[in-house]
Amino acid sequence: MSRGGGGGGGCCPSMDLMRSEAMQLVQVIIPAESAHLAVSYLGDLGLLQFKDIKRCGEMARKLRFFKEQMSKASISATSTQFSGSSLEIDDLEVKLGELEVELTEVNANNEKLQRTYNELVEYNVVLQKLNEVQQNNRGKCQQISLAILLWREMVTDPSKQVKLGSLSGLVPKEKAMAFERILFRATRGNMFLRQEPVDEAVTDPQSGEKASKNAFVIFYSGERAKSKIVKICDAFGANRYPFPDDLGKQLQTIQEVKKEKAIYHTLNMLSLDVTKKCLVAEGWSPVFATSQIQDALQRATVDSKSQVGSIFQVLNTQEPPPTFFQTNKFSSAFQEIVDAYGIAKYQEANPGVFTIVTFPFLFAVMFGDWGHGICILLATLYLIIREKKLASQKLDDIMDMMFGGRYVILMMSLFSIYTGLIYNEFFSVPFELFGKSAYACRDPSCGDATTEGLIKVRPTYPFGVDPVWHGSRSELPFLNSLKMKLSILLGVAQMNLGIVMSYFNARFFRNALNFIPQLIFLNSLFGYLSLLIIIKWCTGSKADLYHVMIYMFLSPTDDLGENQLFPGQKLVQLVLLLLALVSVPWMLIPKPLLLKKQHEQRHQGQQYTMLQATDESVTELEEHHADSHDHEEFEFSEVFVHQLIHTIEFVLGAVSNTASYLRLWALSLAHSELSSVFYEKVLVLSWGYNNIVILIIGAIIFLFATIGVLLVMETLSAFLHALRLHWVEFQNKFYEGDGYKFAPFAFASIIEEED
Repeated sequence: MSRGGGGGGGCCPSMDLMRSEAMQLVQVIIPAESAHLAVSYLGDLGLLQFKDIKRCGEMARKLRFFKEQMSKASISATSTQFSGSSLEIDDLEVKLGELEVELTEVNANNEKLQRTYNELVEYNVVLQKLNEVQQNNRGKCQQISLAILLWREMVTDPSKQVKLGSLSGLVPKEKAMAFERILFRATRGNMFLRQEPVDEAVTDPQSGEKASKNAFVIFYSGERAKSKIVKICDAFGANRYPFPDDLGKQLQTIQEVKKEKAIYHTLNMLSLDVTKKCLVAEGWSPVFATSQIQDALQRATVDSKSQVGSIFQVLNTQEPPPTFFQTNKFSSAFQEIVDAYGIAKYQEANPGVFTIVTFPFLFAVMFGDWGHGICILLATLYLIIREKKLASQKLDDIMDMMFGGRYVILMMSLFSIYTGLIYNEFFSVPFELFGKSAYACRDPSCGDATTEGLIKVRPTYPFGVDPVWHGSRSELPFLNSLKMKLSILLGVAQMNLGIVMSYFNARFFRNALNFIPQLIFLNSLFGYLSLLIIIKWCTGSKADLYHVMIYMFLSPTDDLGENQLFPGQKLVQLVLLLLALVSVPWMLIPKPLLLKKQHEQRHQGQQYTMLQATDESVTELEEHHADSHDHEEFEFSEVFVHQLIHTIEFVLGAVSNTASYLRLWALSLAHSELSSVFYEKVLVLSWGYNNIVILIIGAIIFLFATIGVLLVMETLSAFLHALRLHWVEFQNKFYEGDGYKFAPFAFASIIEEED
């Protein structure tokens, strides 16, 4: 299943959703003069996830802190004995000294960047608050105040052109009242001031401390008033920021401020090289984005007129890469359903591929009514048709959730119409859509809602349930049996799919396989039950499948009698029972032994070695330390216990998970019966009174009951049950979900999140 990249705008190659994009750890060395522009272009591109490589400096600071504290406490460090070559203390001191110098430089640079960042944060707050004021307060008071200012200026000198000025910024909340009084006295009332409290405390760029502030805007007339206001602002420690009058310019300025904040925040994650003329960045990027990132760096070099170009190189690492799936507006909601359970491990088989079909289908099995499906479809089409307008609006939580999952709901409604046609239910009413019923009354006496007098007079009803079953005495037993058996068939099929996916995962990661014994165990019991269901449907046998499955375990050698469905069934059951018993130790014993053998082969002939060189970076020291964990001794008992738990969990889960799929039958039956009760006990009953008032009341009650209970509560219930079946019964067969998501530096996502 190929798709275009949702975030790439056509620039990214098409790929399938089965496995995530191939990722690479890259290092970018950027000249200082082009760093700002390079980060800006990379933010527009949105395909590079920066790493905070200054954590090494933080580690050095902690080491110095520990050393100082130990010196103050007169505690001497104990020497550690190493096998092999000894660790040179002088080399270690040199390394820590280099880190200390680097940290000092970083702190000096960080102070400047932090001040700029705090100013941008305050500017963003001012723009947002004053934009709200401008949008929500266009009343008469503001107009009158501004009109008074204009009148006073015209009276002072009518020949001069009337022109108002404005100042905006943030003032400490505790000084706000005094600030307003002084302004009024100094300008003699020739100004208009509006203040708006800021919800959260902001960090002051000058003091570096958090403080509660008010956003303000001052309208004045004349340069003398401006100079007085500026002096008062400085005296009260009010930070001033420009606020554009035009709404379009305001929105553009807000976006530019957000971009600048993001750029400075990213620049603060980079580190200076030894020459102090270049910034070094590390991060993850998709392999296909290499040329695009290099093009962005080249454009930054040209546009900044730098004499030195940026260097882009791929690093070798053992660190697990982030997971990145290219999704579009259709597939993204289904992927979010999977991600809510856990982010896929790097290049792990993705359940999202199957979720696109299986999730709405299992929902529809529980919500099978093509009348209700059409209602949901119409509501979803409204969201899809107006998606451009709705995407630009701020929606409430429930509406935003529905809009985000509009394509999931679309698929759910289409599958509900399909299963509703199979169940032959339109608001619980059956229709002969695909031809006449196959049955008819033998004589007039059979017309009392019973099937005893029916005879087959036509070919089998071509699609779905024959409408004659609805309203008959046999309706409930028939639909009960049908939906229960369908639930088991669908559950066993989906669990088998999960086990097959575990095979592809194990093969891809070259792990030990448990695929064959798991498949044998599941199908020896519940695969066999599914086969019996199909044989019973095809042959019309009256065999009791409960009896067959129970006595398959209790008395496997007894005669089946009237419960025999095919010749040799007894022998087949004995063989399947034996296979199920053999598969349990097969799951338990071979895998720990195989893992032990692989561990011995992997580390055969390898010895512990110390890192000798002193010129490597702290990152290399960390990598060496991480690699040393691979040489740890293999704990066979721990692996065996883990495998024992996994085996018990699978054996018990095979039974409980199969039983869990019976919720498909239970909810489908509940939905059908509720719909039937609302139709017969409300709408039909009110129609029988031959009273227009009672009919209108009955129709209103039916409408609200259908919308409130069936289209809202039942939809939510079926959605949650389908979610559980995917997360627990399906995904736990193969999906680990212990990865982390690719979060590139992208202006589009940053602006969207803050909005």
